[in-house]
Amino acid sequence: MEPLPLELPADTVQRVASELRCPPTDERVALRLDEEDKLRHFKEYFYIPKVQDLPPIDLSLVNKDENAIYFSGNSLGLQPKTVKTYLDEELDKWAKTGVFGHNIGKWPWITADEKIVGLMTDIVGANEKEIVLMNALTVNLHLLLLSFFKPTPTRYKILLEAKAFPSDHYAIESQLQLHGLDIKKSMRIIKPREGEETWRTEDILEVIEKEGDSIAVVLFSGVHFYTGQLFNIPAITKAGQAKGCFVGFDLAHAVGNVELHLHDWGVDFACWCSYKYLNAGAGGIAGAFVHEKHTHTIKPQLVGWFSHELSTRFKMDNKLQLIPGASGFRISNPPILLICPLYASLEIFKKATMKALRRKSILLTGYLEYMIKHCYSKDKEGTKKPVVNIVTPSCIEDRGCQLTLTFSCPIDYIFQELGKRGVVCDKRDPNGLRVAPAPLYNSFHDVYKFIKHLTSAIDSAERKCGSVV
Repeated sequence: MEPLPLELPADTVQRVASELRCPPTDERVALRLDEEDKLRHFKEYFYIPKVQDLPPIDLSLVNKDENAIYFSGNSLGLQPKTVKTYLDEELDKWAKTGVFGHNIGKWPWITADEKIVGLMTDIVGANEKEIVLMNALTVNLHLLLLSFFKPTPTRYKILLEAKAFPSDHYAIESQLQLHGLDIKKSMRIIKPREGEETWRTEDILEVIEKEGDSIAVVLFSGVHFYTGQLFNIPAITKAGQAKGCFVGFDLAHAVGNVELHLHDWGVDFACWCSYKYLNAGAGGIAGAFVHEKHTHTIKPQLVGWFSHELSTRFKMDNKLQLIPGASGFRISNPPILLICPLYASLEIFKKATMKALRRKSILLTGYLEYMIKHCYSKDKEGTKKPVVNIVTPSCIEDRGCQLTLTFSCPIDYIFQELGKRGVVCDKRDPNGLRVAPAPLYNSFHDVYKFIKHLTSAIDSAERKCGSVV
């Protein structure tokens, strides 16, 4: 599947079709792309839900023994098959050894997070000492903002994108309230241009340049949860820091999805969850990054026992020896039952590598985009055939694996009909269908089948609602 140098996904699809002497939308193209996919075996590392087990399924429309088309890894990743084994090992250790489990076995519980944190370095592009695994994403965001957001009378704003994920929005509001600041004056929100749904990097940089002297923290998503837009992290970081701002990112939809180089980009801080593309299960242990340049200057404002150096932690003298850097932000002991699922996934990432996954993802999502545009682009003749609009940027550098779709016919019907056919994706208000083929366990043939089901779902939706809106 190795694309030619600088070959765009659409060009790859057309080249393969030409080699096969068939239309680009032919099933043989998908099958050939799968044959040439060097990562195709990694789907065997995961449990793929069967359509018969899905709540919205209509068994009259599907073969109950087939796998679902699971395009919802941006919401909850699939379960690695080794998770149960690793959990059982720790439960067995607890049953047999009790308190001794803190210090024995493959993962002594007291240092379990430290044992696996090295597997995150390639995924986020950071040194091991810049990464910490702890808590949940929003808890970590609060802890980081307590240290990085230090408003003054002249520098008191937090800059973020409009329609940020609600938890980020609420966290920022509460941090501003904590400092007694006026939210309307201190929460600087950047909207896309009128009539546009995604942000232009030049507009973000312009705001930073013009208002940067009053901005204390720039806090953006890495990938926007609704539009799927990948923000230009290095450019935003450079611009913000040039104006004296700290720059941080919520990487919930970026980690395990796109290549990240947090250390080299000089990002000040970041946080992420692990249950989406990192496949660590609902409520999985989250992660945070603090650049090593802040090791001795930025300290946690809330500390606990696990903020203390391990070598003297058990002296119990109540004289804090703070661990420098990111690990000092830990407050409590690591939850071993959450460490196990994350490890199961991270060892798969180590074998696959982010570089190879991103390369496949670009082509996989590009193939999805090609098929949608071919089948559902706006009819130039003005007929009433249904139209599917792609909200997500078309430039591959500006997106990850997710495409957000809107429709010319009611989305609720389409979403329901897809569910009946064993397609797992999600609907987000106001009117977006998020579709995210994950390169670890999704195939090109999954995309082909999704398009077939989408056609059937749209046809059925049109019959139900009468006509195209």
